[in-house]
Amino acid sequence: MYRATTRNIQVTVEPRYMEERSEPAEARYMWAYRVMIENQGGETVRLKSRYWQITDALGRVQEVRGEGVVGEQPVLQPGEAFEYTSGAPLATPSGVMVGSFLMTTGAGDVFEVAIPAFSLDSPYEKRSVN
Repeated sequence: MYRATTRNIQVTVEPRYMEERSEPAEARYMWAYRVMIENQGGETVRLKSRYWQITDALGRVQEVRGEGVVGEQPVLQPGEAFEYTSGAPLATPSGVMVGSFLMTTGAGDVFEVAIPAFSLDSPYEKRSVN
């Protein structure tokens, strides 16, 4: 698991390679990732948008921006958490994802929350020891 905390908002990500949805012979590799967002602070926040940077093993970068997550803009009261699962395809057997959520408070403050960088590793990636 990968974890980052920004302004009392903790984001935990757990990626999983999806063998059943991947076709290595056709350069299609698929991952699911579970994201948990926990409000550990004292103010209510709303997740307004997301930003992802997805880099494959050849250094090719995709950027994804959009409103909310999985069609929602969850509101988290102090102590509440929101969890969702999504997926990412790659044309290489490994890669890295990193990103951020744009949040607002009830008082109108707008701030970014870091999504920790996490690796996407399939059993088809050749590993080397340095």
